[in-house]
Amino acid sequence: MSATSARHVPSPLNPIQAMLIGGLPTLFLGAFFSDLAYRASFHMQWANFASWFLAGAAVFGAFAVLWSFVDVIRGGVSRRRHLTLLLVLLALWIVGIVNALVHAKDAWAIMPEGLYLSAISAVLAVFAAWLGFSRNRLNEVS
Repeated sequence: MSATSARHVPSPLNPIQAMLIGGLPTLFLGAFFSDLAYRASFHMQWANFASWFLAGAAVFGAFAVLWSFVDVIRGGVSRRRHLTLLLVLLALWIVGIVNALVHAKDAWAIMPEGLYLSAISAVLAVFAAWLGFSRNRLNEVS
């Protein structure tokens, strides 16, 4: 008779939640690189690109926060992980909204606050994606 051990395998992300969380780093990094290009070239269109990236990130972020809130309410074995992801996504969304408001200023008035907020939000977005996708690893049970 063989002995088996029961280990909890973390549940993978829902495909829609994975799309939302996976899209956030792309949008926030796009805003950050657009701000870097604006600082280097002074072409106003780069600031417009950053504003559009931030608008998309606000929509994706709102739905990602809402989905994570539902995960926390549903509970389960990994409730602490869901709560941590929710708090990181909520902080990311708030920083992103403040960043979008800073980018609503006129031309060069967004610098350097816009660049700093874009850098902070890009780091938070990568951390949120890492946190969300780190529970997708498969554990072999023998």
